[in-house]
Amino acid sequence: MTTTERPVEPEGESSACCARHNGPGARPDTDEPETARERVNRRWNEILQETRVTQTGVQILFGFLLSVAFTPLFRELETLDRAIYVTTVVLGAAATGALIAPVSIHRFLSGQRMKDEVVEAAGRLMMCGMVLLALTIGCTLLLILRFVVPGVLAEVLVGGVMLWFGLCWYALPLYLRRRGDRRSRTTDA
Repeated sequence: MTTTERPVEPEGESSACCARHNGPGARPDTDEPETARERVNRRWNEILQETRVTQTGVQILFGFLLSVAFTPLFRELETLDRAIYVTTVVLGAAATGALIAPVSIHRFLSGQRMKDEVVEAAGRLMMCGMVLLALTIGCTLLLILRFVVPGVLAEVLVGGVMLWFGLCWYALPLYLRRRGDRRSRTTDA
């Protein structure tokens, strides 16, 4: 059995994890602790879902960026715009690498009984990939908006979008995590 496979159970039986989370009386806010194996399996499945979403987006964006160099307008780019383009393509490539890396790690380590390490490394790579993806999107916007919007308005708009990304992708989750930590501390006391 590989590190990501689960044993198949006879029909009609369910594991404690599935019964607890999916059974007829399951409550999403249950305080029943999950086992270490259940936790690593849940975390791995969550990473797989997150990877599917981000990989698709970064691959489409990266493909678009690569095609830009072959358009007639590309020859007319100023030096600064070419530098922004090169930076954007490099960031897109780096984001693609980071967001696809969990697949490679899993393939190389499958069957090695290293699921905890795989999940930890994949989670870190996903966070790194998300930062690189946000930067890629910001640079792409900057490149496009410099053609469409006059003056410094392009930079202001990109700054606003990047601030929004920072709030949605990083500040909000950290805020919710802290709030959850405070709530769990008060219920434990």
